[in-house]
Amino acid sequence: MSITATRTRMTGIGRVLVIVYAVMALAATGRSFVQIVRKFDEAPLAYTLSAIAAGVYILATLALVLAGRRGWYTIAWIAIVFELVGVIVVGVLSLAVPELFQHDTVWSVFGRGYLFIPLVLPMFGIWWLRMHRPVDVARATEVTA
Repeated sequence: MSITATRTRMTGIGRVLVIVYAVMALAATGRSFVQIVRKFDEAPLAYTLSAIAAGVYILATLALVLAGRRGWYTIAWIAIVFELVGVIVVGVLSLAVPELFQHDTVWSVFGRGYLFIPLVLPMFGIWWLRMHRPVDVARATEVTA
């Protein structure tokens, strides 16, 4: 049986999700660029993690835009789950060992500097992906179940 990918047009909440991810990608990229260029020696671990966060937001934004195409839905899942794990791990680390995070990064203290959006956004992204699976992914799950 051949399963073909179908393209879905993103509307409503999906567009808002992509816009928020795009804004986070721009903010995190700008912040990490300044941190790495101007003051990397002050907190190398924190600023490296900030750059990783920026990359994850860029990938998640791109994957969400292309989620209706074959393979991108899975990439969106991986990026968003990685983001959630990153926020939790860096959040715990920044509370447990604050000297490593003397300056806030995107994910430190669970995204406090970004109004906790980094903590809430991946939860919303996971919910949205579950509700808007491409037809081929839903059909593949039904066929194998």
